[in-house]
This record gives sequence, structure tokens and C-alpha cells, in this order.
Amino acid sequence: MFKILLIEDDASLFKEIKDRLIDWEYKVFGVENFQLVMESFAEIQPDLVIIDIQLPKYDGFHWCRMIREHSKVPIVFLSSRDHPTDMVMSMNLGADDFIQKPFHFDVLIAKIQAILRRVHNYSTTTSDLKTWMGATIDLERNRVTNEMGMIELTKNEIFILKLLVERKNKIVSREDLMNLLWDDHRFISDNTLTVNVNRLRKKLAGIGLGDGIETKVGQGYTALEQVKK
Repeated sequence: MFKILLIEDDASLFKEIKDRLIDWEYKVFGVENFQLVMESFAEIQPDLVIIDIQLPKYDGFHWCRMIREHSKVPIVFLSSRDHPTDMVMSMNLGADDFIQKPFHFDVLIAKIQAILRRVHNYSTTTSDLKTWMGATIDLERNRVTNEMGMIELTKNEIFILKLLVERKNKIVSREDLMNLLWDDHRFISDNTLTVNVNRLRKKLAGIGLGDGIETKVGQGYTALEQVKK
């Protein structure tokens, strides 16, 4: 049974979400002291975290940053804030998805299932290494290493890179990436994929591979065999 840490200070909403998730056989935990979120996280060791932005003491962005310093557990933001910068901020901090309140519970469940299915498949079927442009991609540890150093990626970022590298020099459409990442892209903002790819590029640039992923305007993305000169 998967464990979900639900960081939500609205007691009635917390209970409603918890009850719905329990119906789907998830084990749901909350936070009693919002100054001790990391202590709860360490004790529970959840398989997925759902977090609101507006919380007592520190906001959800703070706790997402703290969690990412210690873990690559999937993180889903659940917030009534609808400004695009909130979604961009959450993705830049390493979140896997952003759901705006009010939301349909079927959408929330579908997203949780898709994320956990993807993460579970990683842990049970992919322990191999891939090579690309002189770098080693460790799919199990979500790392890319070359002579310039090592970077750590989120689950979404490593999955995007894996898909592109497996189809090197071929165009992978945005629609294909969104379908494979989130199962049903009708519930995903097109900007979410853009944010994930841009974040991946920025990290790859840190080890000299930022130009290795090429945008094909109106089509999708391509992982190059070698950087064009």
C-alpha cells in the first residue's frame, strides 16, 4: 500500500481528500505541527507528497525545497493560487505536478496513479545505465555524469531525457511526451511540459550538455547524437 503525505492545513479539505484516497487503498498521513514538516516526512517516508502553497509558518515552496534537498519522492502541489508564476515556481523547485483548486477528485486520483505507476516501474524494471554524448545516465539514481561533473534530476526530468535519448536524432512530439508522462494530457497545461524541459536543459548546461536537446518548433524535441558546431 502506497503512503501519501498530505500537507494541508484546511481540516475539512484534508479529511475529504484523505477519505477519497483511502477509498483507493492509499495510506494517508497528515502533519500536526507545521513547523515540523521535515520531521513528519522523515518519520513517514512517503511514496508521494501532496502539498498546499499557503501553509502556516512557511509556505509549500519552502517545504518542497527542503524535501528536494533530501529526497526525490514525487511532489504534487494542490493550491487555489492560479498565477502562472506559482506553477513555474513549483516546477523549478522540483515538483512533479500542480493541481489548481477547486479540482475534480477523478483528476487528482488519475494524476497520483500515473505518477506512482511511473515511479514504481522505475524501481522495478530499470536499473540499467544509458550513455549519451559522453555522459552516463543512471536511470535508477536519476543522475547524469560526465567529465564535467554530475547532476541530479527529478523523476519527470529523467523520464523526459530517457525518452529523448532512446529516440536520438528523432523528433518526439510534445503530445507523445505529455501522454507518456501524465497518461491523460487533457488535464495538463502545455506550459507544464515546457517548464520541465527548460529545467532539464538548465541542469544539463551545468555539465556542458545544455544544447543536446533541440526544440523543433511546432513539433517537439530531439536529443542530438552530438552537439552541432
